[in-house]
Amino acid sequence: MPSQSPSSDRYPLANSPSVYILSMTSYGQDVIQRDLDKLEKWACVNLMRFNKAKCRVLHLAQKANCILGCIKRSVASRLREVILPLYFVLVRLHLEYRVQLWSPQHKKDMELLERVQRRATKMIQGLEHLSYKERLRELGLFSLEKRRLLGDLIAAFQYLKGAYRKDGDRLFSKACCDRTRSNGFKLSEGRFRLDLRKKFFTTRVVKHWNRLPREVVEAPSLETFKVRLDGALSNLI
Repeated sequence: MPSQSPSSDRYPLANSPSVYILSMTSYGQDVIQRDLDKLEKWACVNLMRFNKAKCRVLHLAQKANCILGCIKRSVASRLREVILPLYFVLVRLHLEYRVQLWSPQHKKDMELLERVQRRATKMIQGLEHLSYKERLRELGLFSLEKRRLLGDLIAAFQYLKGAYRKDGDRLFSKACCDRTRSNGFKLSEGRFRLDLRKKFFTTRVVKHWNRLPREVVEAPSLETFKVRLDGALSNLI
């Protein structure tokens, strides 16, 4: 690794360096870009290259599919009462862990993750010949795309009105809006040149939050917010 330590936090694991930084400022973005440039230069000097495959959604999808395959081979029952709990605990957890930080940006990556749930629901007895949407409806499940949106909005509520409000004051700014039809808690939408920046949690969640009905954003508690959000989610995607 470079003799000069990067400015961002770095965690080497089994000879696989990981660099991360959480920043909502241009300075922070410059810091991590300089660190990435250092790593690239180090790799070129040492005639090495980074394994990009490990950085892709493909890695998570492969791991989840592998676990799903183990379930299919080792569990004889195909009843929904058996398969669904195993899928929730052993498989879906990997697809959603801290997803607000790494949410997929491209359609092909979203589809890679969705295929895992598509395969899992098709394993259930009696649903094999239904379409994916019909299986989700029968099981009372959301697509993974909708679940990521649900998670984003729940996290936003926590930052804006819940347990992490102090941090939320730094991450979001309230929009000046006097329209009576407003939900009463609209957020300011920034303008960014790079598509990558538009995919950041604090950017992508704003337009969806602003579309929520007033009764949802004015929920008095997180639990009430979740209940009301379920009913409004179908209009957001």
